[in-house]
Amino acid sequence: MRPGRQLAVLGAIFVVLYLLVFFSGGASGGWKDRLEPRLGLDLVGGTRLTLEATNTLDGRAPTADNLERARQIIENRVNAYGVAEAEVVTEGDRNIVISLPGENRELNEVGNAAELRFRKVLKIVDGSGSIPSPAPSESPEATPSGTASPEATPSGSTSPTPDTDAAASPSAGGQGGGAPTPSPSESPTPSPTASEEVPQSIEELRRAVEQKVGAEAWAAASGLQAPADLSADPSLAEKLKPFGELSGREVAVLPAQMQFNVPTISCVQLDDRPPASISDPEQQVVACEGGYAKNLLDVAKVLGTDVSDANAVRDQTSQWVVSLNFTSSGQQKWTALTREAFNNEGQACDATALGDEGKCRVAVVLDNVIISSPQIQGVLTGNSQITGNFTNAEASELAGYLSYGALPVTFEAQEQQNVTATLGASHLRAGLLAAGIGMLLVIIYSFFYYRLLGSVIFLSLILSALLLFGALVVLGRQIGFTLTLAGIAGIIVSLGVAADSFVIYFERLKDEIREGRSPRSAVPRAWVRARRTIISANAITIMSAVVLYIVSVGTVKGFAFALGLATVLDLLVVFLFRHPIMTMFARTKAFLSPRVSGLGRALPARSEQAQPRNQRVKEA
Repeated sequence: MRPGRQLAVLGAIFVVLYLLVFFSGGASGGWKDRLEPRLGLDLVGGTRLTLEATNTLDGRAPTADNLERARQIIENRVNAYGVAEAEVVTEGDRNIVISLPGENRELNEVGNAAELRFRKVLKIVDGSGSIPSPAPSESPEATPSGTASPEATPSGSTSPTPDTDAAASPSAGGQGGGAPTPSPSESPTPSPTASEEVPQSIEELRRAVEQKVGAEAWAAASGLQAPADLSADPSLAEKLKPFGELSGREVAVLPAQMQFNVPTISCVQLDDRPPASISDPEQQVVACEGGYAKNLLDVAKVLGTDVSDANAVRDQTSQWVVSLNFTSSGQQKWTALTREAFNNEGQACDATALGDEGKCRVAVVLDNVIISSPQIQGVLTGNSQITGNFTNAEASELAGYLSYGALPVTFEAQEQQNVTATLGASHLRAGLLAAGIGMLLVIIYSFFYYRLLGSVIFLSLILSALLLFGALVVLGRQIGFTLTLAGIAGIIVSLGVAADSFVIYFERLKDEIREGRSPRSAVPRAWVRARRTIISANAITIMSAVVLYIVSVGTVKGFAFALGLATVLDLLVVFLFRHPIMTMFARTKAFLSPRVSGLGRALPARSEQAQPRNQRVKEA
């Protein structure tokens, strides 16, 4: 064989790998910074968040299937941050624990239900919660923002048709101060205070709120057919005052008409409602925009499930927007909704909700929040965009929520803590010390037992370590692999696998010499016979690592990945370094010396077998 070629291939692999380490995408800072692998939460600290799951407002525990599906969606959302080795596990029957390595992050939003609803804006009133001033100049103005527009028409078209190119622009909001006086046809029928369709547990919560505010306040609120004008009836303001003391959870169980008509219920309370409080698409709901504009919204005629895809892109003005692609049925619903809003069918939108061009607006509602409420200026038959002065990160985050779907469970963040890196640093030192001691013991034993052959073991382990280190750095940048304490344990275990392959080869070499072959001819024969055993042993380890990686979660995946990677690289060193270097050693005089080569017990045996044959030749 020509060992120089194999050694050259190994050298080329090293050159390419470390060019990637120092100059690939993501490499920044000084030389030391470029040599740092991505470390896990247990080594460098990070953030740990506990989310408590509830199925509805009544606080019932979710089903096991829903909790597991929510865990998978949250894991996808967390991975969208660009961090691998994030650990997302269930704890008990209602908790999900998220552990994210690296710099501390705000993770509360990953548990948002992200239920997207498209609802027509029916009315707008002041949501400050205070008694409005009768002076028009002092009344706050609601100024919803955002635009909705179809995708750009194909290039080459002279002008878009009115049905496909309908721009939408922000419109002036509703008036504050005195409440509007809509005609009876514009006033939606008030929801009942109790309904057989409401779950019993929700009804019990509603009765508890009724007892808290008092019978007089409840009766006054239930009798409102439109937003109350407290400046015209000071006594009514005193009656409705208890509603301003309710919590967000308590406000959430009130009927939508009561939330909208009672002026002492503020946007602060409405924004504090639990996630998914207004998720029912068949009910009118109330949501705030800008923190003070209280919107009465129609039933949801387009849902998040009607959106096939969402991406963060730049529009023609270089602003970040979220591009929405609808399903075939979803596109039909969206077109029908924009046609209804554009024509203000049935005069459902009153004067407070119309834009500056007299057109209805469609609110894009994510959970309990209006993220955009553009005025519809035409019938949109193509894909659309959500705009709102997004940054790249905000647009990507929103697109990720919409792409990964709505959670089947609502969550509340219970505890978020920052994990210090002090303990992780001691773990890292302990892990590296254990790896160093393990390698040192292997090397000492190798030189003691194999002598010159021990140098082959030493060099092979050094090359394997350099390959593994470079691979960890590159994989950390390219696929987000994060090295944890469990991963270090997998690397330490791989040392034993590498030592086994040495023992198999060298002992097979001794057997060939004992059978009468010269050391030079014994090397290739020992390699052929030991190669199958080495490949089989390493293949079993790799398969075990693959199975463990597939069926495990969290840090155990890191252990399996590191073990498999280290084993593969050991096989690479076996074929491209160990066998070629042994071929070169076999041509040296030192290899024939029993004391130097490490073949001391095999070479004398060969000499003793050869002596009687020589004597018989002389006698003959």
